[in-house]
Amino acid sequence: MSPRRRDSESTAAARAERRAELLATAAEVFASRGYSATTVREVADAAGMLGGSLYYHFDSKESMVDEILSTFLTDMWAAYDRVLGSGLGARETFHELIVESFRTIDRYRPAVVIYQNESKHLAAGPRFSYLLDSQRRFREMWLSVLDRGVLNGEFRADLDTGLIYRFIRDTVWLAASWYRGDGPLPADEIARQYIAMVLEGILAT
Repeated sequence: MSPRRRDSESTAAARAERRAELLATAAEVFASRGYSATTVREVADAAGMLGGSLYYHFDSKESMVDEILSTFLTDMWAAYDRVLGSGLGARETFHELIVESFRTIDRYRPAVVIYQNESKHLAAGPRFSYLLDSQRRFREMWLSVLDRGVLNGEFRADLDTGLIYRFIRDTVWLAASWYRGDGPLPADEIARQYIAMVLEGILAT
């Protein structure tokens, strides 16, 4: 490899690393202050750089939040698809989906907060139509698992699966508002205790 090529690759790697750092900072700022209320200058200040320098990496605030949300959702769905493709029964699928949800919160807590607070507003624009697609897919996934569990006798038939779905959706993902990666309980342990509380309540006896 020529010295010029090595230098070029090193520069590209450094830029990619800096870009990732800036996105992480932007995610924290958007999550804590609100996307609409945050200016590019405030993101730059948090990153320790001039506002104009941020445009070297991103052409707009919208581009930043787009990349934050799309990266989070892509990773989440990759994890879910691995579970859904593993051929597990409804109970085991429920268990693994919950575990992957809390692991996703651990990896992308600020992005999850942004998604919860801003997705309704952002999804009104064509650039963020994938947010609505993800919401529909998420609902269909959980209802499919729950309905399958009822049909095969694993889950109680006297419970409304739509209600269970909304309970799971809200109680799991709202954990992003209080979860801290450096807290006393890791994501997998929180998932275990959540499953112990919820799954026992919907299992058929």
